[in-house]
Formats: sequence, C-alpha cells, structure tokens
Amino acid sequence: MMAELNGLELTPWVSDELPGWADIVDYLTDARRPRVVDVLRAADAAGRPAVQPRCGVGGHGPMVTLLRELEAAGPDILSVTIDSHTRLRKFDTARHLMRHSPADLNGYPLVSHGWQRGRELGEAVSVPLEVRHGSPDARDLFAVSIASGITSFEGGGIGYNLPYSKNVPLGESLRAWQQVDALCGTLARAGSVIDRELFGTLTAVLVPPSVSLAMTLLEGIAAVREGVRCLSIAYPQGGETHQDIAALRAVRSLTARHLATDVEVYPVLHEFMGVFPVTPEYANLLILHGGLTARLGGATKVINKTIQEAYGIPDAAANAAGLRTAALGASDLLDFVRIDEDRVAEEQYWIEHEVSELIEPVLAGSDLFGAIEDGFRTGRLDIPFSASIHARSQVVPRRDRTGAIRYGDSGGLPFSGKVLRRQADLLQEPSGTRPRTRIEAATADIHYFIERESTALSDHSRNSVFPGQPRSR
Repeated sequence: MMAELNGLELTPWVSDELPGWADIVDYLTDARRPRVVDVLRAADAAGRPAVQPRCGVGGHGPMVTLLRELEAAGPDILSVTIDSHTRLRKFDTARHLMRHSPADLNGYPLVSHGWQRGRELGEAVSVPLEVRHGSPDARDLFAVSIASGITSFEGGGIGYNLPYSKNVPLGESLRAWQQVDALCGTLARAGSVIDRELFGTLTAVLVPPSVSLAMTLLEGIAAVREGVRCLSIAYPQGGETHQDIAALRAVRSLTARHLATDVEVYPVLHEFMGVFPVTPEYANLLILHGGLTARLGGATKVINKTIQEAYGIPDAAANAAGLRTAALGASDLLDFVRIDEDRVAEEQYWIEHEVSELIEPVLAGSDLFGAIEDGFRTGRLDIPFSASIHARSQVVPRRDRTGAIRYGDSGGLPFSGKVLRRQADLLQEPSGTRPRTRIEAATADIHYFIERESTALSDHSRNSVFPGQPRSR
C-alpha cells in the first residue's frame, strides 16, 4: 500500500509524518531562504564556478557541526550526503543505527531524522543545501527533502541505478524518478524551482565522455518532459584537460539541441573520482587542476575532492582545505593559463558526434523508457564496470598516449565506422611497444595518476642532492 503526495507514491509512515502541501510550498518559496538555483544563476553570470563539498554523517548534532565547519571555508552550496541504508530504502536499519550507533552510518539518514531536523540543517547555515545519495528509488527521500526546504536533488533513473544496484530493473527506477521529476514540475509551477542534478559520473572509473553525456541527456529529456525547469548536468573529470574542457562545453550545445529553450542548464564538474594520489602535494595539485578545468570548461559548479581521498572518508579540516584549493583553481588567479583551442574544438566535435550516435536511435520512437530499457538489454546502451545485471558492461575504456579516455572496446554501442576507426587510431601503440593484456592495460589506466605521481616523485628524488638542500648552479 502506498500513500501519495501530489502524485508521488510514498511509504505510508513517511507520508503520514510530512507537513501539509501548502506548508511545504510556503517554506520552499520563502524569499528569505537561499536557493540553489539562485547560486547557480549568479555563478553562471559571473563566469566563476560555484564550489561544493560532499559531506554527511549519521548523527544530527554532528551533521549540524560539520555543515557549520565547512561553511567557514566559503562554499557556495553544501551537501547532505545520505547513508547507504536510506538509499536502498532500508529505513528500519537506518533508523536503528541513527538511534543507537549513528557513527556507523556512512551518511545522514534524512528520512529517519525527519523533515523538522532537515529544516534545522538548512537554518544552521547561510548557503543552500543539496541532497546527494545514490538511490534507484528516491521518492520517500525526495518528499522529506522538499519538506525540509532543500532545493537541489541529485540523481536519475540510469545514473542512480546501474552504477550502484545489482538487480533493480531499469523500468522501476525510471518510473520512480519520473514521479520525482513530475513533482518538481508541479513545484516549478507553484514558484519553487528545484535544481535536478544528473549524475553523469556513473561508475566514476574511466567513463568515456560520450557515455556520460548520453546518459545524462536521456535523463534530462525525461525530466524536462515532466516539467523540470533546472538541470545540472554533471561530468566526471577524466584527467586530460582538453577532453574534459570539451565535454563540459558540449553540455551546453547538446542540451540546446535537445531540450526546451525555457530550461536552465548548468554544467557541473566532479573532480577526479578515480584512484587518487597518496601524497598531499600531488593530491592538492590534482584538486587545483580540477578547479581550473571547471573554469576553462565553463562549468557552473565544481564538486571538490580532498588530500585524504586515497585513505577513506575525509575529515572536516581536509574537506575545507580541498574546498579552498578547488576554489583557487576556479578563480581568476589562473586566467593566464592558455589551452589549445583547436584541440578542444576537435574533441568537442567528436564527443557530440558520438553522443548523437548513441541517443538518436533511442529518441526515434515514442516510448522513451522502453527504448532505454531495450537499449541496455541489447547492449546498444551500456556503461563500463556496472554493478547491475541490467547493463552488459561490455564497454572497455582505455587511455590514449595523452591520457584522454577512449574506447578500447565499444561493445554493442552503435558507433559508425569513422568513430571506431578514430578510436583505434588514437589507441595505436608506438612501434616496438610490448603488447599488454586487456587486464594489464585497464589496470594501468585506472591507476593513471598514481603512476604519474610515482614518476614525478622519482624524477624529483634523482634531481635532488640532499633533502632540503638546493642544487648548485
């Protein structure tokens, strides 16, 4: 049995504990409260990416403290990252841990804490909040989020299913998120624009740009059909500057081609989410580089990383430091940096061409969700390294000699001959190179920044006389 909130099907006890619809709308539209969409508009107009950290702990008091500590570092938006039990709708487990051992939760169980405490989180800081999670069915979580006054909600039926869940049918997740998007449409008509961020990061490991953008574009088209009026299209930093800049710029051109003109679209960069450098100096360099990449690519927001990524969940001090480093990279202090614009333009052309070859067959019919399901069933849509049995995971990404992410094996993706030939040419090994197995190549590519860090430190060590002593001239 399900209860409803303006068409959103909910678990009955969740529905029973929510305030009335009028109260929710009044709270969301209160002009005295900050909204994520206003931050995004201001950042876009200024040409300086907003900066946002990830953060979430199980206890309410510690979560309030964490938000306040991070606010002191100057974020534009703060996160409420949700625990894994709540993401999978295991509310009883989340509630038990919340009461007895909140430190054992890997995020904030918002549904269990309830909307009143959710409002306390928002009122504890002066910047708006976004809920980040990973749920294939986020209807209950979304209801509590909007009742809490939270004005940005991440996820979608593809990106929050296939990378995270083993056996959730795509049809179920797509239709659950359709209800979330429909309620966003209702709220937009009532005067409250909810930012819907789409998780193009996917599995976060060697994700080819065209796969990332194709998935978010399909989710975005579905969301806009339900009335969503603000989309943040997130892309994961791959590490090759020209390719990352091209992908971020492609967000605007692709959405202009496929979405209604009255929809606000904001590109977002997730700083590198793969195997992270272990030394603080090299990790900081990668974080700074992410901020710079976001600015050069025209991103409206950047999600920062920290020097503790290689070791686990960062503490508040490391998170605050990473936030400040990313903000420096995204500032005008590095405006003297120049890139090869011709190379970026070529990358962008091919990324957009690949995206079109992926999504146009899906958009040809009248049943979008059915076409997406069929695409993944046949392999014509796919993502690498998926946890789900509903994706074939036949795509094997590779890095070329520049570090850009290519298709070592495109599986069943419907790419044309010219796309496949270009991919093969870019991955051509220099003559005399020892052939590597697929596992050897993929492992090396996954550890790309670790290997570069090791090489850089080794070179530095060889060129030094003694630690701390300058070399003679």
